[in-house]
Amino acid sequence: MKRLLALIATSATALGLMALSSPPAAAAAGCKVDYTVTSQWQGGFQGGVKITNLGEPVNGWTLKITMPDAGQKVVQGWNATWSQSASTVTATNVDWNRALGTGASTDLGFVGSFTGANPKPTAFTLNGVACTGTVEEPPPGGGEPTPGPGTGTPVDVNGKLHVCGVNLCNQYNRPIQLRGMSTHGIQWFSKCYNAASVDALAKDWKSDLLRIAMYVQESGYETDPAGFTSRVNSLVDMAEARGMYAVIDFHTLTPGDPNYNLDRAKTFFASVAARNADKKNVIYEIANEPNGVSWTAIKNYAEQVIPVIRAADPDAVIIVGTRGWSSLGVSDGSNESEIVNNPVKATNIMYAFHFYAASHKDNYRATVSRAASQLPLFVTEFGTVSATGGGTMDRASTTAWLDLLDQLKIGYANWTYSDAPESSAALRPGTCNGTDYSSSGVLTESGSLIKSRISSTDNFPTS
Repeated sequence: MKRLLALIATSATALGLMALSSPPAAAAAGCKVDYTVTSQWQGGFQGGVKITNLGEPVNGWTLKITMPDAGQKVVQGWNATWSQSASTVTATNVDWNRALGTGASTDLGFVGSFTGANPKPTAFTLNGVACTGTVEEPPPGGGEPTPGPGTGTPVDVNGKLHVCGVNLCNQYNRPIQLRGMSTHGIQWFSKCYNAASVDALAKDWKSDLLRIAMYVQESGYETDPAGFTSRVNSLVDMAEARGMYAVIDFHTLTPGDPNYNLDRAKTFFASVAARNADKKNVIYEIANEPNGVSWTAIKNYAEQVIPVIRAADPDAVIIVGTRGWSSLGVSDGSNESEIVNNPVKATNIMYAFHFYAASHKDNYRATVSRAASQLPLFVTEFGTVSATGGGTMDRASTTAWLDLLDQLKIGYANWTYSDAPESSAALRPGTCNGTDYSSSGVLTESGSLIKSRISSTDNFPTS
């Protein structure tokens, strides 16, 4: 696989890295580039580049960016293979975005450094053709109307959700993307989930959803089924009161075969589905991270649990975990084809995908990009750090992931909205002893990045 290319300046005029050769590509008859500086700090910045092909379809592309100042350097980039020579930056397609049809777009990004001023690039070329075009607007009264954004809480606008094709769709039958946070284990961090914290999540973070991680083992549900069921229902109500969706996560982890908990799952989901069937905000996640088990065994489990939910709540969206810690099998050396060729026999379902940005990179993103054209996917858990939940945040990989999910309209929940003593946590240790869950003083580096992403405008379509 190709990895994200880190570029480190080794001289005043070049990065000292050999530019990778471009694939054979047809000339683009016209193109448009939208360039934005999404954030900036002393000596550094993050740039976003959206390419729109206005000419004939291309199968392989190279974008050249002319920087006005030789002191501007690309340090790390994503969604392309990046290189630089003097003031010319080159971005070459990766496998999953090599084809750009007429009118098609792709989003790239990079982290850069600069000295002095930080002016915008002076020129862009796609396969040697200058990008100076504009996207034509449809004539008045002609063409399909652009869906308008709704106002109100996420549940107010979108209502009861359903799966349409490979998308999660709202009451207007329009594809939407939900963005939000996951709890940590509610047996350990229950103090983090109170009126103040859920208020902050809904109002300050502008989260669309709260994923409720109810561990089954690890001092969880099996120790007190009635008590944990009650806690889950209470959090569902808290999310509902604030207009957020609630993902009820049956958090199986060890042992990895969900069939070990089949009877517990049937009991739990029969109870919560009957109790919450009339709510618009509930999504069921029936197996968190199956591991050490075949897709066939996971499918058999799903096909026994789903009818239990359907008996009480026939229209609910249900999310099925996938092989290899919900990696679509990638972490076990497989891929999405085993699900495509042998899908769960049920309707209105989605498949879970999990990633941790510092551990899971290009080959995982390529799998999601392929799979998204055939399977309804929901990233019910992801972290900005390594798969251990610790280590340094990988900003570039996290941003590449979130840009891809935004592009594909795949919903996600970040791990975790908690003050756990690990770098994946959004809140600093001790935060849950207080009442502030939003200010910069209580957010970790990961929390600050994720809050900035999920608090941006949703623009849910209503027509």
